[in-house]
Amino acid sequence: MKQANILITGATGNIGTTLAKQLSAQGIPFRAMVRTTDDQARALHALPGAEAVIGDFNNPDSVASALQGIEKAFLLTNSSEQAEKLQSDFVDVARHAGVQHIVKLSQLHAAPQSPVRFLRYHAAVEQKIRESGIDYTFLRPNLFMQGLLGFRDPIIQQGKFFATAGEAPISLVDIRDIAEIAATALSTPGHAGKIYDITGPESLTHQELATKLSIALGRTITYVNVSPDQLLQALLQAGFPLWQAEGLIEDYAHYARGEAAAISPAVQQLTGHAPRNFDHFIQEYAALFA
Repeated sequence: MKQANILITGATGNIGTTLAKQLSAQGIPFRAMVRTTDDQARALHALPGAEAVIGDFNNPDSVASALQGIEKAFLLTNSSEQAEKLQSDFVDVARHAGVQHIVKLSQLHAAPQSPVRFLRYHAAVEQKIRESGIDYTFLRPNLFMQGLLGFRDPIIQQGKFFATAGEAPISLVDIRDIAEIAATALSTPGHAGKIYDITGPESLTHQELATKLSIALGRTITYVNVSPDQLLQALLQAGFPLWQAEGLIEDYAHYARGEAAAISPAVQQLTGHAPRNFDHFIQEYAALFA
């Protein structure tokens, strides 16, 4: 088998797993960095062309070992208060290991002066990669359609979901389209120095999402706009760390200001097909909300 020269971090998360499956299906060998040899890691290792290696962002030596012989790396960590430092440390290790190209999962409107902490940390890591001299591709997706699965319990139990998005339209994107662009950037030339804003094909309000959910599920689903404090308390009760819960409140304020409504042509241009729309998404995921 051909030697893998691509490393996927965040390989057991939704996007990382989807990316791994897409590379495997295309016959492109890759290495997946995992923290433990659990069922998810074993499933990754079983994919044709895959190699799972143990590595932890908190352990630079293990990261350096995972990066041996790697030319291109997909950079993704869990959303946490340590994410900026962990990703920045990864860049340092990657530079010493001779990595030539980093494809970083960022976020739409990443900017150092943003009021949204997630957008500030992504911008800081982007700048770190620029300064490293390593070729880069920054993927900046909008709100994930699969994020709706976080509202699964209240949708099932109450026929409702709650947020602070107001009446602002948002060009949500399916993570499978994000992963497909990541696979393209990692496996084909011409993406160095590029920043790709990644959105779905339409901008929808949360009320419109509720209407589409109602049609797909055959019962009434209602979107309830709540106050930021109400959402914060609900997130904390659900077990979110304070830093992340407050960050999500900032994210939703950004959405509510109408700053995430623009539609990008990136999916069509880079994959050759139109981005998946919300109707397509909910038809495929409807059973999870039953």
